[in-house]
Amino acid sequence: MTGEGKSAAAQILKGHLDLLLLATLQASPAHGYAIIERLRLQSNGTFDLPEGTIYPALHRLEQAGLLASQWSEEHARRRRVYILTARGRAALSSGRKEWLAFAQGINAILFGEVQSWQI
Repeated sequence: MTGEGKSAAAQILKGHLDLLLLATLQASPAHGYAIIERLRLQSNGTFDLPEGTIYPALHRLEQAGLLASQWSEEHARRRRVYILTARGRAALSSGRKEWLAFAQGINAILFGEVQSWQI
């Protein structure tokens, strides 16, 4: 994404980063770099985020009890692995419902159509 596009995407992302991180960790625990890679790959490069954006959010989610972490020494060096908690799963479920309602409203305004999505 180029300069102006990145800026717009960053503003849109601001309120949704936590939800994206929770969704990324739903499948399996991961360390920070793997989370960054998952976001980038699953979004086809739309969310190619720097460590300085991801790590503070992960720490905030952990402090809120939505994630837990533990040190892993599976590889050559120690890595902090983040795990979705039961509280995090509940927040993810709630966030998905809120996102669907929001997206349906945006689509109705932008495209004049109401679509019914369900999870």
